[in-house]
Amino acid sequence: MIYLDYQATTPLAPEAREAMLRWLDGPDGQGFGNPHSPHRLGRQAHAAVEMAREQVATLFPTGGQVIFTSGATEAINLAMRGSAQPGDTRPIAVSAIEHSAVRETAFALSPQAVEIPVDKRGIADPGVTLPAGTRLLAVMQVNNETGVIQPVDAFHVRAREMGALFLCDAVQAAGKVPIGSADLIAISAHKFHGPKGVGALWVREGVELACVSTGGKQEGGLRSGTISPALVAGMGAAAALAIARMDEDLMHVEALWRCAREKFAGWTLNGSEQARWRGNLNIRKDGLDVARLMSDVRDVAFSAGSACASGSGKPSHVLTAIGLDRAQARTSIRLGFGRYTEMEELAEAADRLILAAAQQG
Repeated sequence: MIYLDYQATTPLAPEAREAMLRWLDGPDGQGFGNPHSPHRLGRQAHAAVEMAREQVATLFPTGGQVIFTSGATEAINLAMRGSAQPGDTRPIAVSAIEHSAVRETAFALSPQAVEIPVDKRGIADPGVTLPAGTRLLAVMQVNNETGVIQPVDAFHVRAREMGALFLCDAVQAAGKVPIGSADLIAISAHKFHGPKGVGALWVREGVELACVSTGGKQEGGLRSGTISPALVAGMGAAAALAIARMDEDLMHVEALWRCAREKFAGWTLNGSEQARWRGNLNIRKDGLDVARLMSDVRDVAFSAGSACASGSGKPSHVLTAIGLDRAQARTSIRLGFGRYTEMEELAEAADRLILAAAQQG
């Protein structure tokens, strides 16, 4: 199987796996302690959690607190729900290309929620007119379907001018590019070669949130539940590795991008080519039957859109937001590649996909 679906999830880094094993059992069979317990095993586990917190903090801007969560969806909900006052229905503004965790939460919280449009490149304008009294502005840094990068620093400035908080979904940016400025930032470990089931919310100093889950409030009074030392240790190791080899990974991805663009020269690129994370190639071909393509090339793992929306039968809201009609959106595929993708396997997969597409007539 040739894996080209890095936006859905990434392969676990060996270094992350090794860091996790100590806290699943450990060489002495005593790595299973609860990090919230006061005895020696608990203190050892707690130390592992805090070391991981320091490692994950290096992904974010300075001047904030890292709260571990089960993933970015929980982090986003904590940010959006925890920042609301009781009965607060003030407007929330989100970009039209946000992940469903942001879009659906916004409209669940506020009947006055609005979407910020994007242009044909897939980029939102920080100068767009927004409702008076907007309490929260949410714009992702790197889009999960197209890879297009948003001007999040400018949106943070806009939010401050309005007296609003700025939330950034940095899931596809973390560990790949420096994360931009925000008040609240959500990430997920499995998008940068860490384990699934763990993520984090970064909260800027001075931003106050309410806990939205009753219980022990183990994470700084903001999130309840026992933290898994194994998962956060894996996330911490993955974060440290991503920081250490960010430049190397970027150079590798650029080389893969050039190869893929040359191979698919006759296909149309969806979204900006310049303002883009180049580990994401979202392309389309007129008349392409994507379902048939997936069936014909079963040993290449790629996507017809966001993994979270697959099987819905609906065209991608991201592709329609950039101006594609339903037919164009349905003839699009997404190839995702990164650190562990080899040039030879990418070229082979491209050749097979191009041949199978041509055989459709």
